[in-house]
Parts: sequence; C-alpha cells; structure tokens
Amino acid sequence: MKYECNMIEDLLPLYKDGVCGPASTKAVEDHLAECPHCREYLEQLRDTTVDEVIFREKEDVIESQSKYFKKKSALAGSVIAAIFAVPILVCLIVNLATGSALNWFFIVLAAMLIPASLFVVPLLVPENKLFYTLTSFTASVIALLGVVCLYTAGKWFFTAASAVLFGLTVLFGPILACHKPLCEFLGNCKGLAVMAACTLTFFLMLVCIGLRAGSGFFRISFGISVPLVILTWVVFLIIRYLPIGKLAKTGAVLAILCGFGVFGTELILDLTMKDPGPGEVVVYSQGSPVFAYTGIAVGATLAIIGILKKVLGGNRK
Repeated sequence: MKYECNMIEDLLPLYKDGVCGPASTKAVEDHLAECPHCREYLEQLRDTTVDEVIFREKEDVIESQSKYFKKKSALAGSVIAAIFAVPILVCLIVNLATGSALNWFFIVLAAMLIPASLFVVPLLVPENKLFYTLTSFTASVIALLGVVCLYTAGKWFFTAASAVLFGLTVLFGPILACHKPLCEFLGNCKGLAVMAACTLTFFLMLVCIGLRAGSGFFRISFGISVPLVILTWVVFLIIRYLPIGKLAKTGAVLAILCGFGVFGTELILDLTMKDPGPGEVVVYSQGSPVFAYTGIAVGATLAIIGILKKVLGGNRK
C-alpha cells in the first residue's frame, strides 16, 4: 500500500464529511480499495447509532428537568396564591361581621391582585413570563383604580387610568417590545411600535383629562402637545430610519431643534394664547434668536458634511 493506515485514519473523518480536497480524496479511496481495516473503520465512523442514542438521552433529560422545574414553579405559585388568599378571607369575614356592604373588601381584593401579578403569575405561566407579568400588573393597577373609584362614587377613573396607562406604556413598552412574543411579531419595527403606543396613550390621557377639565383645556394642551409630539416623531424618524450617517443625523437633529426653538415657540403661542378682545393687546417677549440661528447653521453644516462623506465614501467603494 502506498500510504500508511495511520495517515489515512486521520483523513477518514474529513473524507466522511466530504470536506477532503481532490488529492486527499483520491488517496483515501485508493487506500480503501486495498485495506479492509480502514474500510471497517470508515463504517464505524458512518454508524451514527450511538450519537443518536446520546442525543435522544440528552433531549429526554432536558425535557424531564424542564417538566420538573415547571411543576415546582406551579406548586410554588399555588402556595403563594393560597397565602394571598388568607388576608382576603380574613377581610371578607371582618367585613361581613361588621355589617358592611362588602365595599372595602373589594378594594382589598383588587389591591391583592397587584402583588399576585408580580409573584404568582411568573410562577404559574410556562412561557413568556415577563410579558404576562407586566400586562397583568398593568391590568391589576387599573382594576384597583376602577374599584376604588366605584366605591367612593368618584368620577376620576378615566383620568387616572389613562394617566397610569400612559406612564406604564412609557416604562414597559420598550421592555415588552424586546421580549417574546412581541419581539418576533414586531420584527424591525419595535421602535416604531413603542413610539406609536406612547403617542396613542398620551393623547388618550389628554382627551380624558380634557373631558373632565373643560373645553378650554383642549386648546392649551393640544396647542402645546401636538407640535412637541410632531417634533419628537421627526427626531425619532431621522435617528432611527434616515440612512445618512451619524454625523449627518446629528447635524439634522441639531438644526431641527434649534429651528423649533425659533419658530415652534411662536407657533405654540399662537395656538394657545387667548384671542384678544376689543381694545386688548397681547404682548409676549421672545429671547434673542441669535443662538438658535447659530445652531441651525452649525447643524445644517454638519448635515451637509455628513451626507457628502457618506456619498463620497460610497463612490470610492
């Protein structure tokens, strides 16, 4: 035989996987035609029975351990839920014994949903624990506001609930968008979805407050909020989606912010100031726009330089 068996045995794993070069492949095949020992060794390498058995055993162990921890987690959640049920039961007995109409009992019951959402829900749900925990926490807070408002004969539920919903959306929205199941559904639109959710809940809050405060609130609140929200969206879209490079984005945002300082302030004042009556004159002062115009010029310059660098760099490639 032209080649030693030791050398061929070193090549057989590569030959089996089909990654040998043409010369090595020919050398192995010529040797196999003459050497029964190496042919037997190659058959052993091709026999994947042991690997499949090991793989199945590993999967069985992982699955059994997963079921074990899920059962333990569910058991712990059930125990904690039973612990939470004790003060609720005590409150029910006391409420009935004192002849009350189960008013503050339901407030206590709704209040207990908040810690339950933080401690019991993560232990009971098998998947997407963070999603269900945060959503159940939000629902429990709003439910508590509703029960308290109902039993105190208040008219502030929608105002308080919309404000809480907006605050929790700002706080939890980015977290939920980056975790299952929303991250798979949203794909590359996570930032856009979070911005849209925050905008919708913000204007919902303004509407709920305006319905309670009166029509004059809408002119002032929307006159201030709408230009600022539009500015926020423009800055977000530039930073997130405009393909002009970091330097150009920085310059564009600087120019827009400084321009808003000059023209946006006047726009907000026009939208929010009360129309003067006969003989009345409305006077408002505006700071010197020198710095703002300087910022616009600097920002525009940076944006142009950044765009030119990106264009010229792309042409060189």
